[in-house]
Amino acid sequence: MSADSFDTLVQSWDDQQAAYITHREQRFGIMLDAIVHLLGTSNEFGEEGEGLTVLDLACGPGSLSQRILDRFPGIRVIGIDHDPVLLRIAGTWLEGRHPGRFTAVDADLSGDWAEALEATPIHVAVSSTALHWLAPHQLVAVYEGLGRLLPEDGLFLNGDHLRYDSRGQQFLAAGAAADDARTQRDAYARGVLTWDQWWEQAVSDPELAALYPERERRFADHPPTDDAPLELHLSALRTAGFRETGVLWQFWDDVVVLARR
Repeated sequence: MSADSFDTLVQSWDDQQAAYITHREQRFGIMLDAIVHLLGTSNEFGEEGEGLTVLDLACGPGSLSQRILDRFPGIRVIGIDHDPVLLRIAGTWLEGRHPGRFTAVDADLSGDWAEALEATPIHVAVSSTALHWLAPHQLVAVYEGLGRLLPEDGLFLNGDHLRYDSRGQQFLAAGAAADDARTQRDAYARGVLTWDQWWEQAVSDPELAALYPERERRFADHPPTDDAPLELHLSALRTAGFRETGVLWQFWDDVVVLARR
């Protein structure tokens, strides 16, 4: 695939993801602003992020990594994902945009993912619209791993849908569902691809199509996961050794959680 083809493919990914997240760019922006604040309060890194390494958990095709690399010319990003198709897109696309600054790592967050980092110092960890796929006990294990991995003052930023309790928060849950439906309806009316249509587009490329059977094998037995509420995230992060936790941004049940070691 040409560089332009990768640009088009990732842009269509961003468009279909934005159909599920009303203020996706705003959510990305506040996460980047938190990194700006870290750089401004630390003597360890340059003002453009020199010396700082970010770990992007379940990086997908590199949407959040790309925004970090674009905004901070000195930062290096390591992207972990277990999806071979999305990881190939991220590695190839971001190497073309930012040579030598992005490393793609094939690892499963439900397994021994931290071992794949080879003791690389990590200062900030991020994730976007991904960790809700983990079962609660797997999520807790990931947070425990981050608690061991990040240094003192290291940051973790997670932007995701953290669903309301449909029994105890009926009004909030219904409002969030209505917003999701409206956002998707408006996007599809503009011609934005659905999830299935995007995958059909992606695997029309022979290189990516060759990786698709492995993707299917890896996720064939993935069971449905229970929603982990906001309170579980905050509690698990505190237990994992993060001394400061809270909500950085929220729109309905779309939340950015911040935790500082």
